[in-house]
Amino acid sequence: MARDDAAVIAGSIDEPVAFAAIFERHFGLVYRYCARRIGPEAAEDAAGEVFCRAFEHRHRYDTSRPDAAPWLLGIARNVVADHLRASGRRTDAYARAALFQGRPETNEPDRGRQDELALVAEEVRLLPPAELEPLLLFAWEELSYADIAIALAIPVGTVRSRLNRARRRLRRALQRGDRRRTAPWATTEGSGDG
Repeated sequence: MARDDAAVIAGSIDEPVAFAAIFERHFGLVYRYCARRIGPEAAEDAAGEVFCRAFEHRHRYDTSRPDAAPWLLGIARNVVADHLRASGRRTDAYARAALFQGRPETNEPDRGRQDELALVAEEVRLLPPAELEPLLLFAWEELSYADIAIALAIPVGTVRSRLNRARRRLRRALQRGDRRRTAPWATTEGSGDG
């Protein structure tokens, strides 16, 4: 029976090589998170940095939490933020990353989705970081509210309110966009919902 992440991390304090299991379990998740934010070409280095920082700070891990994914994504968030600050391209990176949604392993955007994503990507770019991070963790990484709270070091109630505000902003933007033009993904016609 495999040990949970907390047990592996605790064991890695005395036996550092044991931390490799955390890398093997979570590298894909961390890489995808980074690729969606800064692009696939920089994601591998960023993911490596995440695991270096996690290894260096493993003694501070809260072993009452059996799953290390939220902790690692919290570190990844900081690594990505450092990368974006250094490059000075934070908002542009979010918009470009939206084109790779679901395809971070390639360097080619999904051309069929570009028009459909343009309106949403523009509005996502304009979200305040406090609303953007929980939204991306929820939508792209499929974290629960509790796990988002851990990753961002904020209360669960704050996660709920920030997600609610982000959704309202995006909904209003989509409604404005529908008045300008109707995108195929913005209607329920033919979707079986109706």
